[in-house]
Amino acid sequence: IKLMIENKIVTKKTFSQMIEELVVKNNIPYLEACLEVAEKLGFEPEDIGKLITPSLYEKMQAEASNAGLIKKDSNTTKLPI
Repeated sequence: IKLMIENKIVTKKTFSQMIEELVVKNNIPYLEACLEVAEKLGFEPEDIGKLITPSLYEKMQAEASNAGLIKKDSNTTKLPI
């Protein structure tokens, strides 16, 4: 999946790299980093689900579980993205 922004193509890989860099650099949660990157790129939060890689999704799910936002037994629980 690719989204165009100002003649630049944003792929799942580049989006995930941007998220990872922001998380490490600013020590912020993955979900917050996703929203910041989406805002920076001019995407609506609803549109970023298409750019979430399985690896990034797992990290966000683990983070949400640890924060008590979703149940620890996440076999049937999914993040709303």
